[in-house]
Amino acid sequence: MSIPRGSTFLLSLVVVVGCSDNTGPGEGFPDPRPFTPDTEGLRPFPEFPDNPLTREGVALGRRLFHDPILSLDHTQSCASCHDQAHAFSDPRRFSEGVDGSLGTRNAPALANAAWLREFFWAGRAPSLEDQAREPVPNPIEMALPWDEAIPRLTAHAEYPELFGRAFGTIEIDEDRVVKAIAQFERTLISNHSRYDRHLRGELELTTAESRGERLFFNETGECFHCHGTLFFTDEEYHDNGLDLAPVDPGRQAVTGREPDHGKFRTPTLRNIEHTAPYMHDGRFDTLEQVMDHYSSGVQPSPNLDAVLRVHGPPGLSLTEPEKADLIAFLKTLSDLEFLENPDFGPE
Repeated sequence: MSIPRGSTFLLSLVVVVGCSDNTGPGEGFPDPRPFTPDTEGLRPFPEFPDNPLTREGVALGRRLFHDPILSLDHTQSCASCHDQAHAFSDPRRFSEGVDGSLGTRNAPALANAAWLREFFWAGRAPSLEDQAREPVPNPIEMALPWDEAIPRLTAHAEYPELFGRAFGTIEIDEDRVVKAIAQFERTLISNHSRYDRHLRGELELTTAESRGERLFFNETGECFHCHGTLFFTDEEYHDNGLDLAPVDPGRQAVTGREPDHGKFRTPTLRNIEHTAPYMHDGRFDTLEQVMDHYSSGVQPSPNLDAVLRVHGPPGLSLTEPEKADLIAFLKTLSDLEFLENPDFGPE
């Protein structure tokens, strides 16, 4: 069955689990119940045979996502760098680890991650399970080795029961932890923006938004080449001319190929109004700065994407009114239901 957006179901489930005396730890838990997310207007939800979504698994993953128990000093959770109010991205240029250590890239948004093939800016993780696995032991993130994290969860007053409800037995291991987190992350679906409602015939765009839409999808704006899907990402890797000689190897660090040097995964533009700062290194604070870059700031780097070369000098040479119209259109991709859905927040 489909769970209504904004419901309190997941919170209620955790309360019921904590109070139930029908089964005890290790006594044979009821089979977890399937969870069907809201995918209206999007492609069918992918199948994950090794980790299907269940109500109990999603509820467990939600709790783990927001719990700092998985960090060395109990101060950091997944949500520390993936803030719901910012479409599960980080409003800081670089995320701060448990001891104040900083990375070199901005934490990307998690919206609609269920449909993505690869994760992180360079695509080094092939699944959400792998994506969730890395930050816990990472010394500049949560800095807690898995062989220390698992005993913490096992000794917790509630987690063994919750793992039993989600997986059938109270055993807790690394794979079950990341499976639960991945299940929750796959429910973070954004598909109720003003633009979605426009596509469903529920509202009309303003004049400026309509002009921006046309620019976005034509050869003047060129945006559609990389952002023209329902998810506003082509899931490919591009050098968009941020630097003449990129220092960060980007995709090359994964593939080892020189033509991939300086290329990064195309981010989704859904909720882009709320995911500043922008680019893999968070160098731009505003959408206006992003527009200025694509209009006149593109550098002729060795692997610069061909789309940014078609207008002669690198860049798109947008006028000020065109920039304003594109920004007006991009703001129609903001989804307040997604940003404020209580089922996505902490219990």
